[in-house]
Order: sequence, then structure tokens, then C-alpha cells
Amino acid sequence: MTSAPDSLPKPPIAATAETRPRASWRDSLAVYLQRRVLIVLLLGFSSGLPLALSGSTLLVWMRESGVDLGTIGLFALVGTPYTLKFLWAPFTDALHVPFFTRAFGRRRGWLVCSQLFLIVSILLLALTDPARSPLFVALGALLVAAMSSTQDIVVDAFRVESLPESEQAAGMASYVAAYRIGMLVSTAGALFVVSAYENTGLPRTSAWMWGYVTMAALVLIGTVTALAATEPEQSARAEAATSTETAFVRVLNAAVGAFSEFLVRKDALAALAFVVLFKFTDAFSGTMTAPFVIDLGFSRNDYAAIVKGVGLAATLIGGFAGGFVARRYSLGASLWIGGVLQAVANLSFSWLAIVGVNQWALAFAITAENFTSAIGTVIFVAYLSALCQNPLHTATQYALLTALAAVGRTYLSSGAGFVAKATGWPLFFAICVVVAVPSLILLAWLQRRGHFAALEAAKV
Repeated sequence: MTSAPDSLPKPPIAATAETRPRASWRDSLAVYLQRRVLIVLLLGFSSGLPLALSGSTLLVWMRESGVDLGTIGLFALVGTPYTLKFLWAPFTDALHVPFFTRAFGRRRGWLVCSQLFLIVSILLLALTDPARSPLFVALGALLVAAMSSTQDIVVDAFRVESLPESEQAAGMASYVAAYRIGMLVSTAGALFVVSAYENTGLPRTSAWMWGYVTMAALVLIGTVTALAATEPEQSARAEAATSTETAFVRVLNAAVGAFSEFLVRKDALAALAFVVLFKFTDAFSGTMTAPFVIDLGFSRNDYAAIVKGVGLAATLIGGFAGGFVARRYSLGASLWIGGVLQAVANLSFSWLAIVGVNQWALAFAITAENFTSAIGTVIFVAYLSALCQNPLHTATQYALLTALAAVGRTYLSSGAGFVAKATGWPLFFAICVVVAVPSLILLAWLQRRGHFAALEAAKV
């Protein structure tokens, strides 16, 4: 089996943060108009669009069709492909798709193919009837989730490989913003579309069918974008380097190489621990945000308008602010800015707990938390992208890193409710600041060891 790191020609070394001139404000804004970044933005919309079609929007359709709550609850399992997508990521790294790979290239071939299958999956789901055949609805939703998560794998790899280091954070900020807009279109937008079809006289079942058909058509935005894009140069080099290997060897190299290539790096275990812990402060507080707001005495309308409405706006603005920070400063400095801000912002909830029911105070706390969280997220994903240095297994490695990052969100934060119950809300959110300390200690240690400077020097 070929050693992955030695099987590709070495890329040129980029300027480090110390030698690279600091970007001006104009340059920091102009990067968002770069063709590569705009491509990533549109692909972000295509990735965000299908998520709710097998999730919250589908559950509304099922409830309106009279499906019982027990059955609806089981549909949470439909999201399994998003959790386990790293299992088939090696296939997208290593295997060729008949016709598509030859016509469009390694990444774009998989991208166009997954999007076409995603469109077909959404259309099949549109043809089901939740009232008559929940099982077929579940199978259709599972197929949509599988195709959607496959698209996510390829888009992540395409973004990492196509953007230079100086554009990674801007690309991620654009991707996150468009992803959120895509989710908004497939939730509130889809419900408005279904209502509009109903208002034309269509029966409810037909209105839902045509609503899903409309959402399927919107996936074509991503397909047209993929066709207009160019194959990443790193991917083309990887394709040439493995052209003589069998499909089995390529898959094995992608699966094993994603682990081994990372683990032989200096300070690999500390870096993995940092990946788990960096967003832990966000996850720990975020788990209890909704119960906190309701428990404090705010209404459901307050939650919908402020937490979801104002929070979305703050997230979008914060994402672009994160891109600006990462563009202006070194990777290590940017992580310090994002890490400290997202931790300290939790104190706004402690203040809100003392103030009590006040819409302006809630808006301030939600804005502070969502804005700083988005800054941290964009910078963190830029870091994850920098860790994926070998195009032979970018998709696999990135999927594994994001799965590892989810450990803090899914498992470590599961005890947040017990802590909140034992301490009360003001102290709980102060504790959320303290749980960020281990990640900041690791950040300081890795920075002293030259970890982040080495990553920046290795990126093209």
C-alpha cells in the first residue's frame, strides 16, 4: 500500500502569518467576491437546503396528515446518515463514478452525481403519502438524508481543496451563511410554498407534493454551480498519483491514510483533544438555551422571534466577522479571539437571568451569544480545514474530524441540565465560561509548540 504523504508532488510553501502582509480592510472584504468563494457560497445553499426536508419540514407534513406522535418521534433516526457519513467518505475519496468522474473530474463528478441522486430522492419522497404509508416515507427520507450527507462530504472536500489558506475562513463564512439560508428556505420557505399551492385550490396532499417538487428544483442551483466550477488542482494531482492503483487499494489508502497520516504528526493527540474541546463551551450552554428562555418566563413567540429571528441575523453577521478575523490575523491568534469571545459571551445569559423577563435584554444576550459563536465556528472550521493537508483523503479526514468535534456537542454536554438544576441559571452560565479553560490551555500549549504556524506554512 502506497504511503499517502509521499505519493503526491509537494505543493509550494505558502507564506506564514509572520511573513504574510496583513490584509487591508478592502482586501478582507474583497475576498468574498472571489470566484472560488462565491462557488463555495452557492454550494453551501445546496447543502443546507435538503436537511429540513427529511427533518422538521417533513414532521410538519406528517403531523398534518394525522400520523401519531409515536411514529413521528421515531423519525429522529432518519438523521443517522449525517452522523455516520465518515463511514462512506473513503469511497468518495477513492472511487470513480462512471461517466461523471471522466466528464467532470474527481470532486465535481461526485458532486454532480450526488446532487442528481438527491433530486431524485426528494422527488420520490414527494410522491409518498404519510397518512397511508409511513414506512415508504421513512425510506424516502432516509434516502434523502443519505444523498444529502454524501453531498456534504464532497462539498467539504471541494471547499478545503479549492480554496487557498487565505480564503478558507471567508469561504467557510460564506458557506455557513448560505447553509443557514438554505435551511430557512426548506423550513419557513417550504411551508409558505405549500400554503401558496393550497390557496390555488390544490388538495393538501397535492400541495405538499408540489412543495417538495419545488424544493427538489432548487437543488439545481448547486448542480449548475458544480458545472460552472473548476476541479481543484490538488484533487487533479491526487487523481494522477493514484491512477495505476486498483479501486480496492485506493479505498484502503483513503480509509487507513486518513488515520495514519494524521497520527504520525507532531502533537497529534493534543490536536485531537483540542478539536473535541474548542466548541465545548458553546455546546454546554447551547443545550440549555431554550429551557432557560422558557423557564425565565418568556413566551413561545418571544423565543421564535428573538432566539430564532434575531439569533439568525447575529449568526450570519458573526460568520462574516469570523472570516474577517481569520483573514487579518494568524490562525493561532484567530483561535484565541474566537475562543475567548465565545466563552465570555455566556456571561450575557448570567446577566439576563438576573434581569429577568426583558425582551431587549434577551435580544442583547442572544445577539452576543450567536455573534461570538459564529466567529468561533468559522475560525474553528478554518482550523479543521488546515488539518486536512493530503488530497488523497480530504473527504475522509474532514468527516472524521467533524465527527470528533461532535463529541463535545453530543456527549460531553449531556450533563448540562444536571449542572443547571444544581447551581441555578446565573451560576450555570458562569460555569459555561470556565469549561472553555481546558481548550484555551491546549491552545496555548499547541501555539508554543509551533502547531498553528506549521499548519499555515503547509497550506498552499
